[in-house]
Amino acid sequence: MDGVIADHSATLDQLATGESAVVAGVNGAGLSRRRLLEMGFVQGTPVRLVRRAPLGDPLELDVAGYRLSLRGEVAAHIHVRRRG
Repeated sequence: MDGVIADHSATLDQLATGESAVVAGVNGAGLSRRRLLEMGFVQGTPVRLVRRAPLGDPLELDVAGYRLSLRGEVAAHIHVRRRG
């Protein structure tokens, strides 16, 4: 699967503050996709949008129990399934 994900409910940058989801996949190729996978954005990993910076970018995320920040344009490459 060439790193392309189709028809999932949302991308990570579309989550609301406090909303939880599960990683469905990562779009892209090469080093940037590899780096996101190394950071823990693998299929089935739980994620939660903790908060957004005052101007909306970057995003603070809880990924499988640890915190990290991503720019919105990078988060748009991570597809998720929203949790109830």
